[in-house]
Amino acid sequence: MSNDTVLKASDLNKSFSGIVAAKDINVSITQGEIVGIIGANGAGKTVFVNMITGYLKPTSGKIEFLGEDITGIEPRNATHIGLCRSFQISQVFMTMSVKQNLMIAMSLSKKSGKALLDPIADEEISKECDKILELYKIIDQSDNIVSTLSQGIRKLLDIAMAVVGNPKVILLDEPTSGVSVEEKFGIMDIVIAALKQTETSVLFVEHDMEIVERYVDRVIAFYQGEIICDAPPKEALSDKKVIEYVLGH
Repeated sequence: MSNDTVLKASDLNKSFSGIVAAKDINVSITQGEIVGIIGANGAGKTVFVNMITGYLKPTSGKIEFLGEDITGIEPRNATHIGLCRSFQISQVFMTMSVKQNLMIAMSLSKKSGKALLDPIADEEISKECDKILELYKIIDQSDNIVSTLSQGIRKLLDIAMAVVGNPKVILLDEPTSGVSVEEKFGIMDIVIAALKQTETSVLFVEHDMEIVERYVDRVIAFYQGEIICDAPPKEALSDKKVIEYVLGH
């Protein structure tokens, strides 16, 4: 692995009862890179993300993170070493405030075992949370109950909760899913600016090609479990295979 490579997948394969879900996947991600993962439903995007983050064990192949072999790591351990993800549906506590949600996420990222039962009203954690809330432009929502917020603000909170441990790599599953057309670019502007400040590498699964075109450095396109294109957005979105199998033109 080169010095600035943070994540590397080599010859990854995954099959379920003989059905191939991922085949010969080779990907290297460098520090601070923003990568869009595209493909039709069932193309293998989620299988790839799940293997990287420990939710699925590859049938064969190798995953390296910061030079260490992490193939088959448990999801919780992946989070602790700095490989985090957010999900398509926000994983937030609807009846609690924005700040309380972030305090819980921060505590979980810092503590383990019996320490998880300690009170979370810790001054140091509180200050760190305020910094993150400012970075994600939701400090003014701190005391608001999550169920009262727009989908866009919930998304920002969800992503803020995924990055509390300063991950080296974050995987975002359709970050603008469920967000209104009016909100989506504003939300992504905030997320990408915040992640660039921390030089976090970003991989996001996305169906919205406007988002892909505007924010990513590189596109990885999947079809039937294989990567059919790995190129800068302009090149990828005009690739014949991508047009035929992903964009459906």
